[in-house]
Amino acid sequence: MTLNQLLKAAWGGLTLIIAMAGEATALDGKAIFAEKCASCHNVTGPAPTTLQGVLQRKAPDLFYAGSKFKREWLVRWIQSPTPIRPSGVMFLNHLVTKDGKDSINKETVKLCSSKLSAPDAEAVADYLTTLKDSKMRVGVVDRGKKFSTSRAVQLFTKQYPCIGCHTVKIRNKEAGGVSGPPLTDAGDRLNPDWVYARIENPQYWDPKTWMPKIDLSHEKRETLTLFVVSPK
Repeated sequence: MTLNQLLKAAWGGLTLIIAMAGEATALDGKAIFAEKCASCHNVTGPAPTTLQGVLQRKAPDLFYAGSKFKREWLVRWIQSPTPIRPSGVMFLNHLVTKDGKDSINKETVKLCSSKLSAPDAEAVADYLTTLKDSKMRVGVVDRGKKFSTSRAVQLFTKQYPCIGCHTVKIRNKEAGGVSGPPLTDAGDRLNPDWVYARIENPQYWDPKTWMPKIDLSHEKRETLTLFVVSPK
């Protein structure tokens, strides 16, 4: 066997080892997820189609996690889970009324108990990023595009009801409702194309979401998306 043939054979063997290692990592991540996380998260879909199903949801659906989340954020969060929704996965389960005023009973909001090691978090994140919706358009949002912050704030707070459910940071102050997830760190957590798709059709992934579907132009939808994912 010539030197060239030996090098080719060695390279082929190395490529196979790398491929097998990558596959093993993905399988390990899936197995770790099944053991530590699957009892709460839905990774097979579809989302609940009844109010009872929504009320029984223990944690966010993840069957499109690879389209929704940024891998870097997943790795960090899985190692140190912190509440994203201060009102829980479904705010109605934690709503209390006293003296005619509604509030969230924080004592009933359960925290994620699956705090994973760094290697396990990497493996699980790798697995979750494979769970993508092939029908979601990518490259729709120009992340580098300049936009008017004042116009975005007007759309978010005045023209449309976004601020009624979502907390954002405006002029270094946080404002907004708590029935939906806060968006103060959405740029670290969410993929812009997913935010755009969510605004376009909230019921696509979650038929019973209370987020309204509003007919918007591409320009308005992109402006809202850039506002949501931009550092505040």
